Amino acid sequence: MIKKEEFSRQAFLSMAEAFGLDTKDPHMEELYAYVQKILPALKRVEELNLNGLEPTTPITSSAQLKPGRSRLPGEKRKRVRIERAPDRTEDLCYLSAAQLGRLIKKREISPVEVTEAHLSRIKALEPKLNSFITLLPDQAMAAARKAEKEILRGRCLGPLHGIPFGLKDLFYVKGVRNTSGSKIFDHFVPDFDSTIALRLKEAGAILLGKLNLHPLAYGVTGENEEYGHMHNPWNPDLITGGSSGGSGSAVASGECTFAMGTDTGGSIRIPGALCGLVGLKPTYGRLSRYGITVLAWSQDHPGPMARTVEDCALILNAVAGYDPNDPVSVKLPVPDYTKALRSDARGLRVGVVKEYFELPIEPQVKECSWRAMEKLKELGATISEVSLPIYPYATSIASVIQMVEATAYHARLIRENGPRIYSPVRLRLEAGIFISGTDYVQAERARTLFYARSHDLFKGVDLLAGPTLPVPAFPIGTSEVKIAERTVNIISLMTQYTRPFNLNGFPAITVPCGFSAENLPIGLQLVGRPFEEETVVRAAYAYEQAAKWYSRRPPI
Repeated sequence: MIKKEEFSRQAFLSMAEAFGLDTKDPHMEELYAYVQKILPALKRVEELNLNGLEPTTPITSSAQLKPGRSRLPGEKRKRVRIERAPDRTEDLCYLSAAQLGRLIKKREISPVEVTEAHLSRIKALEPKLNSFITLLPDQAMAAARKAEKEILRGRCLGPLHGIPFGLKDLFYVKGVRNTSGSKIFDHFVPDFDSTIALRLKEAGAILLGKLNLHPLAYGVTGENEEYGHMHNPWNPDLITGGSSGGSGSAVASGECTFAMGTDTGGSIRIPGALCGLVGLKPTYGRLSRYGITVLAWSQDHPGPMARTVEDCALILNAVAGYDPNDPVSVKLPVPDYTKALRSDARGLRVGVVKEYFELPIEPQVKECSWRAMEKLKELGATISEVSLPIYPYATSIASVIQMVEATAYHARLIRENGPRIYSPVRLRLEAGIFISGTDYVQAERARTLFYARSHDLFKGVDLLAGPTLPVPAFPIGTSEVKIAERTVNIISLMTQYTRPFNLNGFPAITVPCGFSAENLPIGLQLVGRPFEEETVVRAAYAYEQAAKWYSRRPPI
């Protein structure tokens, strides 16, 4: 077990050798220095009074909810109502999934036309953005022609039939390579579909390709030296955010209508906010993780990324529901999330966690966040300040758990291919070796406390609101950011508002709430109770429709 003040070199080398690392590798010096940096997180967890608490995961408390009918693949949902179909001359690549679905069903445009338009845009933009790792143009066009024939025969499968999308390159698709963002897996081809890929296929959506990501999904910037860095459509010199960076750039630029990402510490919401998108992390257990490369079992959340809240609701309708292949999938009724769009924000009680603004944050981000909350107030919500004293501990608790689980999952990879792993990711993976089983269990006990305190907070509010990120996008290659004379490491900075809700598994969404002086998107995060995505979607949609930031496009 690591002493929390300093970890001796002798103990470090002994544990490294026991794991199977080459202790003569010059890389050991860098790793030893990195391991010292995780000691404060371990010490932080020790500060909490955990008497009487047992380890838990978010699903434990969620199981208290009464089970109900689950939705199986292929079960139909009611199509969302759209008031007015867009004009045919509008750019097909910037129409929402809801708009495209309406036009396709009315046979005013065809899936073939839509798919061709997106493939053409990908060809034009990929040299600048690098959103994709694997493109599937032939497969996509074959699927588009099939969809066209089905729709002409009156067999429309629903609002996503014929809609082009992308999958973060962690989601298994039978017969398509799955790299997880590392060339170590460049030739790995799964022989089955992930549950989410299968459900989208059954909904008639058209897969354009597999999207770029931070290697092994272990990073917040969207940098990848092997397949190339991802570039933000609002300014290609800046990061997209990660780890779902390719998903963010592809949807924001019109290369895809929507994408599926994963979120372990903010990896849907971070690129969502930096690229001006809506990114939804549903409750832990609401969407199946089956067939998705693991980062940290107990914090991994798949979810949709789109340009509108309505699209996220439509996608959730298609992919949510119990899956017996996922041991933490929850057997609960799945509502029609688009029905939540018919309500407004009146009567919602929105809490603003005061601890949010005790953390480093750029003034323009803080200003945009408060303006957004004022808008919610104008829409009929009640805004009040709330306190969650354990909040500052959440990142340390979640980081300890994530590091141990990521190291456990990738143990063989570390031993056999350590030098081939992207260096910053390798450091984080190997650092998990030096966290003891006792420290991991203590962090899980601390999670129990955080979960309970989070539930208590929601006794007085329906939602929490605040900034998604404390800063807009910054240049690729940046390792530290200066805020108010304080220099902050980007990993802790970029996850300070997102990671806590991976720890407790509560649903969270980011929605654009303004732009910086440099014309860069800023996001508002809304968080709800477990399995109350309807409330989250309802508030996000009400705000989105009033603020109309979704109408702005990146200058690319």
